[in-house]
Amino acid sequence: MKRLSVLAMLSCAMLLLGSGTAWGQSAENLKGNKQAGKTFVYTCAGCHGVPGYQNAYPTYHVPRIVGQNQQYIITALTEYQQGIRKHPTMDAQAESMSAQDIANIAAYLSSIKQPVTEPKSTGDSAGAKKSVACQACHGKYGIAVAGQYPNLAGQYADYIVQALHEYKDGQRQSAIMKGFASQLSDQDMHDIADYFSSQPSPLAKDNLEHYIQGSH
Repeated sequence: MKRLSVLAMLSCAMLLLGSGTAWGQSAENLKGNKQAGKTFVYTCAGCHGVPGYQNAYPTYHVPRIVGQNQQYIITALTEYQQGIRKHPTMDAQAESMSAQDIANIAAYLSSIKQPVTEPKSTGDSAGAKKSVACQACHGKYGIAVAGQYPNLAGQYADYIVQALHEYKDGQRQSAIMKGFASQLSDQDMHDIADYFSSQPSPLAKDNLEHYIQGSH
């Protein structure tokens, strides 16, 4: 795991210097309107608004997005637009969005962060030990060190595993994540995912409809 840790830290440095994926450049410079985002985010609720909703094939929970980092949401939607990530539903959704739509959605979703309590792990578990390389970007307990990275704490474990497989298989295009994921066995992926998913999280566990209909 020492090799993975060094790789991850060097890769993060490259990203911060601007040599990685373009992190939603067209939308990240726009000021997001939370109220407009709340209105438009209804289009996300068909999947992300259904408690426990799962992708059909392969089967995994659609990710929790309420409370995710603003810049990362912009990144994800932009990468679906550009074909850097591939998913039939997300491709179609993102293709129809303007840069301002993306900025608005990201501003709204990121504004609903949950309070984070003390972490649950002291680092002794198999997942904690195997996640050392991830921590350079995603934080020791899954709270990202910078906004362009996703918070993994509290995310569905099976979604984290699916994402790692997609990076390993090239369904998501990222030299950094592919280099990391390619070194992981299935058991490694499950151990890492179980560790991060069990951590206290800013990601909301309530479904998206709860917030759309509420006062946020």
